[in-house]
Amino acid sequence: MFQSFEIEHGKIIDRSSGPFPYTVTGLAGEVLALEGGHAHIGMVTRGEVSVADQYGECRLVPGTFFSINHGTVAPLTADARALIISAPFYNGLRQFGGPLEATGRLQYVDGCSDTLLLAPARKGEPCLNHLHIPAHVPQRWHYHPSDRVGVVSKGHGICHTEAQDFALAPGIGWHIPAGMNHCFETDAESLDVIAWHPDSDFGPTDEDHPMINRTWAPVKK
Repeated sequence: MFQSFEIEHGKIIDRSSGPFPYTVTGLAGEVLALEGGHAHIGMVTRGEVSVADQYGECRLVPGTFFSINHGTVAPLTADARALIISAPFYNGLRQFGGPLEATGRLQYVDGCSDTLLLAPARKGEPCLNHLHIPAHVPQRWHYHPSDRVGVVSKGHGICHTEAQDFALAPGIGWHIPAGMNHCFETDAESLDVIAWHPDSDFGPTDEDHPMINRTWAPVKK
């Protein structure tokens, strides 16, 4: 079933079994310790947050995101909220980014746009996207081959499912299971969401990546 939720402190979703194991945890009012042996991908939705590991600390604001493999996430303001997705047995690249741009850089269905915020370091690995849905867009019904987890960064809209409709507003998190028919719809306001994918069919491989593709050995005379 589609799940929408307010971000509260502690574990929200546990998908620790299956082909792409992960958990979803909320930050609200307390420090979170992020254990090693996982890739932790986080999205800040409200207030100001500190993300720290052995390499240093980064202060993040709404609309920013991060990827670390262990460390702590701490609220710096009373209203601070963040959503963290933890994937075990995966070594993510340490990254900090944002804030989100006004629209995505790539075309998506029905006039929507998308930016790949955290790209897979290798084909098949997780990724993070910014999906922008303009005002007055009724998306077509569709589904995905793997779960989707995300949060509304800005705007309002509706997620239609075959069972019921869900209102979406800034700070609302959501989970869409694999294979579930759904679509987003906007009225007079656009909608921006940050969406995490546990897998990808895109990315570099040992045989196909920019460094090796653009290495041309000279012909010996």
